[in-house]
Amino acid sequence: MERAKRNAVAAIALVVLAVVAARVEAQQDSNVKTLVKYKHGKKYCDKGWECKGWSIYCCNLTITDYFQTYQFENLFSKRNSPVAHAVGFWDYHSFIAAASLFEPEGFGTTGNKTMQMMEIAAFLGHVGSKTSCGYGVATGGPLAWGLCYNHEMSPMQSYCDEYFKLTYPCTPGAEYYGRGAIPIFWNYNYGAVGEALKVDLLSHPEYIEQNATLAFQAAIWRWMTPIKKYQPSAHDAFVGNWKPTKNDTMENRVPGFGTTMNILYGDGVCGQGDVDTMNNIVSHYMYYLDLLGVGREEAGPHEYLTCAEQVPFNPSSKAASST
Repeated sequence: MERAKRNAVAAIALVVLAVVAARVEAQQDSNVKTLVKYKHGKKYCDKGWECKGWSIYCCNLTITDYFQTYQFENLFSKRNSPVAHAVGFWDYHSFIAAASLFEPEGFGTTGNKTMQMMEIAAFLGHVGSKTSCGYGVATGGPLAWGLCYNHEMSPMQSYCDEYFKLTYPCTPGAEYYGRGAIPIFWNYNYGAVGEALKVDLLSHPEYIEQNATLAFQAAIWRWMTPIKKYQPSAHDAFVGNWKPTKNDTMENRVPGFGTTMNILYGDGVCGQGDVDTMNNIVSHYMYYLDLLGVGREEAGPHEYLTCAEQVPFNPSSKAASST
């Protein structure tokens, strides 16, 4: 009975996500009036469906002000090619519907227009790299094939870690292989994401590969959320909210794109010199900066752009990485 109830609740949640995505498509072209109020000398805004809830960030540009459908299509131009593995799954409206949940928290709404566009390029640079089926001689070049996948194609295991059996117990029959825009692996990661998004992903990890809005929401939540307390989120490290400690500086961790890789992947990518896995993520980011008209020269010097010489925040810990 309890399982049936959870299934019903989860199904309703997916329907709600579909409705939200449809509402985004319907409302995107409509004029939304910005509501403004002041509290303790600070300005707070509410922009309706895209940036709701009286936030200082909603007073800035929202993502649809500077990132349009055609730009999404340019970044992921080969995702619906016949040889891609998630044809018809990923789309602009699903991304915007997912982003609207986090724009009041500063996702794509922090700083000036250039910083906002750079954050979208940075986030999507991770997404493009982690979901690409591009290769050296692929049509359009290897960087044009982001969002080719929405799940791991040949999982070698079910990714159930019994160490977390009390907090995030594995559901019999469920498989926690990689799914999503920044792929989620392991029961404990599905459990944490599901708690945050109020969707029972422990019982239904497959929902991530069935709903693009949910898949983007999971990835943005990971981007916006620290792996551990007292550590920065990828968002904070990128937009400059994070101030490195003396220990961070000694271990070469500085604000910028490089540290977002450290946070998301740890020593799976960082502290190993200029390895291909790291360079591929960086290449997607710079390519997207160019396509968005920002230009890769805005990415900064090598020590800010890469994590080649950084000591990982969470060395050799599966929990430090979504991969």
